[in-house]
Amino acid sequence: MHKTLLLLLTAVVIAWLAAPSHADGAVQKNPFAEPSRLPLLAPPFDQIRDSDYPPAFEEGIRQGLAEIGDIASSKSPPTFANTIEAMEKSGRMLQRVSRTFNAVTGANTNETLEKIQAEEAPKLAAYRDAVYLNPKLFARVRAIYQAREHLNLDPEALQLVILYYQDFVHDGANLSDDDKTKLRELNKQISSLQTAFEQKLLAATKAGALVIADRKALSGLSDAEIQQAARAAEARGLAGKFVIPLQNTTQQPAIASLADRETREKLFEDSWTRSEKGDANDTRATIATLALLRAQKAKLLGYPNYAAYTLYDQMAKTPEAVQSFIDRLIPAVGAKSEEEAKAIQAAIAASGEHFDLKPWDWERYSGQVRKAQYALDDDAIKPYFELDNVLHNGLFYAANALYGITLKERKDIPVYQPDVRVFDVFDKDGSQLGMIYFDYFKRDNKSGGAWMGSLVPQSKLLGTKPVVYNVANFSKPAPGQPALLTFDQVTTMFHEFGHALHGLFANETYPTLSGTQVARDFVEFPSQFNEHWALYPAVLKHYAFDYRTGKAMPDALIEKIRKAETFNQGYALAEVVAAAELDMKWHTLPADAQTKDVDRFEAEALQSGRVDFKFVPPRYRSSYFLHIWSNGYAAAYYAYLWTEMLDDDVFAWFTHHGGLTRENGQRFRDMILSRGHTEDYAKMFRDFYGKDPEIGPMLKHRGLQ
Repeated sequence: MHKTLLLLLTAVVIAWLAAPSHADGAVQKNPFAEPSRLPLLAPPFDQIRDSDYPPAFEEGIRQGLAEIGDIASSKSPPTFANTIEAMEKSGRMLQRVSRTFNAVTGANTNETLEKIQAEEAPKLAAYRDAVYLNPKLFARVRAIYQAREHLNLDPEALQLVILYYQDFVHDGANLSDDDKTKLRELNKQISSLQTAFEQKLLAATKAGALVIADRKALSGLSDAEIQQAARAAEARGLAGKFVIPLQNTTQQPAIASLADRETREKLFEDSWTRSEKGDANDTRATIATLALLRAQKAKLLGYPNYAAYTLYDQMAKTPEAVQSFIDRLIPAVGAKSEEEAKAIQAAIAASGEHFDLKPWDWERYSGQVRKAQYALDDDAIKPYFELDNVLHNGLFYAANALYGITLKERKDIPVYQPDVRVFDVFDKDGSQLGMIYFDYFKRDNKSGGAWMGSLVPQSKLLGTKPVVYNVANFSKPAPGQPALLTFDQVTTMFHEFGHALHGLFANETYPTLSGTQVARDFVEFPSQFNEHWALYPAVLKHYAFDYRTGKAMPDALIEKIRKAETFNQGYALAEVVAAAELDMKWHTLPADAQTKDVDRFEAEALQSGRVDFKFVPPRYRSSYFLHIWSNGYAAAYYAYLWTEMLDDDVFAWFTHHGGLTRENGQRFRDMILSRGHTEDYAKMFRDFYGKDPEIGPMLKHRGLQ
């Protein structure tokens, strides 16, 4: 009886998802109905309207379900071609609309798109369930998996078979019919809550901006920064006042410059409590429920907690391995941050002020210590880091030196916002490798942080080349003024371009294995590795020029930057370690846990994990930890630290083998950047590095050893 009911419910869900609410003609006119006619299938943003997304999702889901249904119900015996390869070719329209929609809602959203996002999230979750919980389809996949060693498959095809089978099992294909019904409901609720969190946080971050009436309270900021604050206020209808928008992290950049302690504290508190105002944008109830539902899902699928469920296909494999890795960092991080705190407290006393160091004081007075120790001032550095020069003579130059590629801007490709720029990417032989979009400036309707994404994935099977994008949140200069960056922001550009290179160098047959479609604790490896070239002598000297005079950055200043790289690393690492520990505590909860008091849970989690560092708050609090509640980093925030270990190991290898050379770059491209998920991560790393990863180079690079 239960099976009959399940089949009936499944039929109803599929019928509901597939039922067209628009005439066939309307679907045909939809810009997503057919592949784009633009170069490399780039999205026709000039033709896409917000109203196009719902019918495109609807039709994309209908087509995808029909294609999956045909595969599952085929009368032919299951083969790699008619099952696995056929699934790789399915759902093309849904992929087109999803990738485009995700790019726009992350970087240029509005109320209409947010509403569509909330409506489509549970439908997309149901679509995935309709695929991975389809018993006929799983039977075909299982048959191929069981016969895999006798099918004469090449290594990439064999890897794809193994991953498909693992994904089906991991997504519940072996569950009973009753449990599949429970899983569908859990997935629907989780998807809706993730979307709700993201939208609440975006609104809370906008509303949490610091509003200042008196210009004197902004003492310490440059004239350009004060003008930016005035323009931000005008944009919100607050002419005559000043607004400092919040970044996604706990600490805010302006705190380093603000002289007025009360203003610093207010900005810090606005950041710290942005999502805890008890209003419609308060996220605490959402995340408490989300954590519980994730734990229940993990239990249903046979795992002790959500971290164990998530980490099964990561390089680290288990929560225990992650915790062991974090624990190895805590002593050195704690000792270094306390040492730094003493130096900062001394700087406060030396300034003639008398108060105990607090989190909102750290960045300002650590800057003074930095100046005293290294005579280094961000205001003196910024003129050498003009954005366009960093882009062309830094990022592009290093990529050419390492990999032989070149980039050329084009103006004929439509974009979703006027600030976005598009470049063709050409390989060393002159052939087109792909295309990249850059969207660097902050907007109130853009999510915080920086990221890379893909509009078109590379695939030999589909005949597609990669179209990728980089997004950041740098302050937009006044018209006619240059966009000047801190060195941290320069590093962010190199980081995200490292992700882009991972996507652009993809050389796979199957889209599931292509480019950045890898584990969270591997995907940050190429991006963090690329950061090293920002300060590499041959690269830095090629792009660090004063935009006013054209003069190169003096060697003495370069040396100061280099020495200062290990400054404040106790703090920098401690805030990330604390966030990673917080993430693991949330996702090792049992399914019957009670977590209604989010603030209490957070405090106890930090204390029990020995990461409640006296002066260092976590980089993200639970209530605004977008990475783990919506961006796919649940139980995986540690990946930034894990992959830092990998990238420092590999950079040490480069250093020992001649550094920035085409030969080294080609080896890295061939063995890492072009491999996607075509083999085991540990093997891939060992093949390049010659041994398993080790933590020593990471601690040395951070100045902790």
